Amino acid sequence: MATNQQRREAAKRKLERQLERRLEQQKRRRMIGAGVVGVAVLVVAGVVVWIVSANSSDGTDAAASSSAAPPPTELQIPTQRTALPKRATPLPNPTTCDFKADTTGKAPKKVNLPDGKNVPSTGTVNVTLKSTAGDIPLTLDRALAPCAVQSFVSLAKQNFYDGTMCHRLGTEGLQMLQCGDPAATGDPANDGQGGPGYTMPDEAFPEIKYGRGILAMAKTQAPNSGGSQFFMVYGNADGLSPDYSVFGSISDEGLKVLDAVAKAGIGNPNPQDGTGAPTKQVKFTGVTVS
Repeated sequence: MATNQQRREAAKRKLERQLERRLEQQKRRRMIGAGVVGVAVLVVAGVVVWIVSANSSDGTDAAASSSAAPPPTELQIPTQRTALPKRATPLPNPTTCDFKADTTGKAPKKVNLPDGKNVPSTGTVNVTLKSTAGDIPLTLDRALAPCAVQSFVSLAKQNFYDGTMCHRLGTEGLQMLQCGDPAATGDPANDGQGGPGYTMPDEAFPEIKYGRGILAMAKTQAPNSGGSQFFMVYGNADGLSPDYSVFGSISDEGLKVLDAVAKAGIGNPNPQDGTGAPTKQVKFTGVTVS
């Protein structure tokens, strides 16, 4: 049996062990608490760093992208139509048109020459160019260019334009789409040379102004060299001299089609004048005349 001294020493040792355990528990709690706080601090710091770096990255990327490559500007097309010009002195009615066979080379498409006698110089003709890009209704005006109208109607009735494509689009300076080359294939190096195998007289006059909605004949620099090619102006054409016969106008519906073609852009612009084959192909599937 233990003596009182032994019991006191045993109790003392027990108390010391209890104190040691309590101190150890307190130390562990402090360490765990410090660890939790440390983790929380790290988490908060990480979130702050992420937010700051994310915001900084966004700002840098935006600045870099804006300085490196500005966003492309949308093609600006005027909405105001240009009024058809008027002759100061009306042409005789009927008139005569001197259509001449072109002996410089073979015509890609064989057609008959239009009748050049007793050509009316009053009245209008409604024409619809049916194309892969949409219908383009036109109004041909005989009072402006009776020979051009006579030729265009003759070619349409002979299905000359069927299967031909518009080969030249301009989006800056001269905003127009040129068509009517029966040999056009989409190659800018060769397109624009074909015709119907004959030429017609020029019918331009000083009062002519080109702009949105105007339909005109294309030609070379030589006088009286027009044939089957024509151009449709959908926008600006301020710098164009009045040397090209205006023979009609383009409807609002047709202008919407041309606007869409122009906004699609040019596939391979010519470095000299910026024109070229339209990215959105315009191929005529038929022409109706009424």
